Amino acid sequence: MLIDGFEKAPLVAGEELLVLPGFWAAYLLWLCRTGEEDPEPEWFGADEADTDAAYEALSDEGRWPVFRIPFSDGHTAVVLACNHADDAGTEYFVSHPAWDRNGYLATIDGHQAGPGLSWRELTHIANTPDPHAPGVQAPYARLLLLLPALGDADLPGEAPDLLGGALIQAGAAAGEAPRLAQALLLDHPLWEPASWEPPAASPLSGSRAPYPGILHCDEPGSPRFGIHLAQGITRDQSDRLARALGTWPAT
Repeated sequence: MLIDGFEKAPLVAGEELLVLPGFWAAYLLWLCRTGEEDPEPEWFGADEADTDAAYEALSDEGRWPVFRIPFSDGHTAVVLACNHADDAGTEYFVSHPAWDRNGYLATIDGHQAGPGLSWRELTHIANTPDPHAPGVQAPYARLLLLLPALGDADLPGEAPDLLGGALIQAGAAAGEAPRLAQALLLDHPLWEPASWEPPAASPLSGSRAPYPGILHCDEPGSPRFGIHLAQGITRDQSDRLARALGTWPAT
């Protein structure tokens, strides 16, 4: 598998790992740690041995899993495990065949950057799979794979229930899902919740209006802090991306 910027990395399609009994615990346990209690694999319907096995597969230095999440109009959200021996992490980005470079969402490692997605974008991507493109198609799995990139201060009231439903589909017990959903949404360990707004004209640009539709983030640590998600693309490509993200036309 080849991805721009990772030509020398040992990339492999990661979708087959989703069936491992401990996958979701291995992928999300770190995200639901709070100051009050440490999460357990059992919250995800897994045991410790299965979780350890899935974590080994996720972090294999010789095989870097890539999870492709195709959505509208040829766009693909990508979750890439960068299993460097001394600085492992996860990259989140958006790609399109017509772009010269990927759109940067978030990085989770020792030099984290985020958040990378609003709730509106996350749920829209999750619910608009492209069955003609390779990758993860199940909405619940798409939502959970991209969840670590989320950071939104304006979550709707139904967010915990929606996430809880996705967790049950992933194997979590119905009795554990509400608590687990709250823990995953409550306090991201790497960044603060952010506000997401349409871009405003900058005085440095001579008040030239920016491309509409692509939301900007107000969290300084985000790759999307006052910056277009996919730099260097045309107005038409930007409009297509905004429609694919569900943020344009504005509603």
